[in-house]
Amino acid sequence: MENAYRLIVVDNDISTVNQLRNYFSDHAVMNVVETFDNGKDALNYILKNPNKFDGIVMDLVIPEMDGLQILQKLKEEKINKKILILSAYKENNVLSDLSRYGVNYYMLKPFSLESIEIRLKDILVCENVINEDNEPQRKITQLLHNLGIPSHIKGYVYIRESISIMLNNPEIVGGITKEIYPEVAKKFNSTSSRVERAIRHAIEISWNRGDYEIMEEIFGHSVDYDKAKPTNSEFISTIADHLKMNLLFSH
Repeated sequence: MENAYRLIVVDNDISTVNQLRNYFSDHAVMNVVETFDNGKDALNYILKNPNKFDGIVMDLVIPEMDGLQILQKLKEEKINKKILILSAYKENNVLSDLSRYGVNYYMLKPFSLESIEIRLKDILVCENVINEDNEPQRKITQLLHNLGIPSHIKGYVYIRESISIMLNNPEIVGGITKEIYPEVAKKFNSTSSRVERAIRHAIEISWNRGDYEIMEEIFGHSVDYDKAKPTNSEFISTIADHLKMNLLFSH
């Protein structure tokens, strides 16, 4: 897993554990590295291996030691990790205490895997990799979503980073292969050829499931939607140009 944020899952519901492990098994930037079905084993691992994970997905109601006890111990030991609570427990007096234990987000079961992914990105990825409070980044994210590119594949991350680079460095238009691929590869501990293949795969998915009207609006004058998919360079540079115009006229 290339440059992934490492998650541990603490939940005695085997279905929840398996869903999360499978969903993030080939994720671009997140990976489940350990799972625990009781609080005692989870806390022992956390205390002994604080540098082997970046975030915790945890239920509050778990055997041997509950989630609140774990949170209290983490606070005492000053172990600061990103924490997403995933639970069916919803007593107001308990939930009101979660923020003082450093919990970043609370979600009620049942859940959708896509919503978990979004929240984990909010608390893990966006804070450390991309500032989503930045207007261009919000527009890139929204546009790629509308173009039908799944956010959990590597190509999504690589395209988003490539567009960001091009927006910040307009002089490198035409230098995608020699300049952008190597820069993206270095950032995500990959190679230029892997970046190129992942982006190509993402474009193929987009061309099959994206919003047709948006496709026509963005690519209508540069490529023939009915006959051919754009090249990686056409796709990235055309989106970057489209975003530049939108950002220019939004001010």
